[in-house]
Amino acid sequence: MALSALIGPLDGSSPLPKYQQLARAIERAIERGALPKGDALPPERDIASDMLVSRITVRKALDGLVQHGLLDRKQGAGTFVSGRVEKPFSRLSSFSEDMAGRGWKAHSEWVARSEGVITPEESLNLGLGPGTRVFRFTRIRFADNTPMALETSIVPAFALPGLDAVETSLYTALEATGHRPVRALQRLRAIIFTEKQATDLGVSAGNAGLFIERRGFLANGTTVEVTQSHYRGDAYDFVAELHA
Repeated sequence: MALSALIGPLDGSSPLPKYQQLARAIERAIERGALPKGDALPPERDIASDMLVSRITVRKALDGLVQHGLLDRKQGAGTFVSGRVEKPFSRLSSFSEDMAGRGWKAHSEWVARSEGVITPEESLNLGLGPGTRVFRFTRIRFADNTPMALETSIVPAFALPGLDAVETSLYTALEATGHRPVRALQRLRAIIFTEKQATDLGVSAGNAGLFIERRGFLANGTTVEVTQSHYRGDAYDFVAELHA
């Protein structure tokens, strides 16, 4: 199918340069699912002919979308939709639920999981006293076959029957014991990936990423989860809806 059939024609009366119009049209098509993750775009010469623009215009539009992580160029194969993930800040959901809602399959690679006595820093974050037993889970989180985040969760031992209770989704395991969080506090900041983090996530060392710390609470105010996640900045967007 021709790209114009998915994104429509460009507006000759618009003050925007044609490369910006083309980039925005492709971005909107990705957002509404008309161009799904993994889809290949036509060759640049075909897009130029189809959209009645120059190949320079097409190249400039695609370069911008690649830079923003919406498209991937694969040497010798073409240009593909990378499919950035939008995570609403207003909805408390697990990584697995977010991926399932977009038709992607979530899976994890375990880095470490352990049980032990709470550390002073963990005690401060969880609001639990010295001597409390906690579970620690560190995983690389994938959407389909793309590594999205490096995630470490700390959970008080009273919330789970054991380390093996967490398979794919932490929240599914917590829900099974009646300890799924009902509200959470999240903090976000930009970070630069270390060499080890970059290797785990399949990006270059020194690339920018997003660090999210979430504290999840039960209805009675008890902290039941502290999760620290390092997300790929080229694949994940956090979105907040604001009201006056």
